[in-house]
Amino acid sequence: MMDSRCSSSIDSRLTGRGPGSVASPALLARVSSYEAGEEQCISDVRRTFCLFVTFDLLFITLLWIIELNVNGGIQKELKEEVLHYNYHNSFFDIFLLAVFRFAVLILAYAACKLRHWWVIAVTTAVSCAFLIAKVIFSQLLSKGGAFGYLLPIISFVLAWIETWLLDFKVLPQEAEDENRLLYAVSATERAPLMHPGPISDGQFYSPPESVADSDEELDDKHDPEKGLIQQLT
Repeated sequence: MMDSRCSSSIDSRLTGRGPGSVASPALLARVSSYEAGEEQCISDVRRTFCLFVTFDLLFITLLWIIELNVNGGIQKELKEEVLHYNYHNSFFDIFLLAVFRFAVLILAYAACKLRHWWVIAVTTAVSCAFLIAKVIFSQLLSKGGAFGYLLPIISFVLAWIETWLLDFKVLPQEAEDENRLLYAVSATERAPLMHPGPISDGQFYSPPESVADSDEELDDKHDPEKGLIQQLT
């Protein structure tokens, strides 16, 4: 269903140029890359952003699993941090924060293909506020060892990298590609149906004067009295 909607939107923009309009190969080549991205319903830069969001979740999960294994075993620490959750000495909430960012950003920018920055602004603001409060009020820095520093810092940095990617790479690049496509389509609309051919000599052909008229004028020139008599009569 999604592919049919995307293909129909492309056809409406590229074929709705009026009857008789002919697109030159050069103009079609200019929009081929953007057309291919539209057929996939997601641009290359947006796909890279979604991959980085997935990397964010997987990297935080990996660090959390390593932390569980280092501090006494995965099963034992899972019971302590998940079943007996304590805000002051558990890393489980940082993992949930990464899950929150992943779910919201993928839903907004991959499923809904949103072209605005407000969603990632909300996720980054929530992540920063939670991580700052976690560092201030929890005991991770004194009891968590190296992971008490790594997990909050890495989660904070990844959230801001995602914001930078969307705001300075994804949205400007997609806007530039769309403007380029619209310019090429408008150029094809202004292109004439047929180019004017070379000018034929027949277009400037003037028929010669009749022979009878020319003979009478020659006679009048040679015999002015005859011409005068004809005028008087």
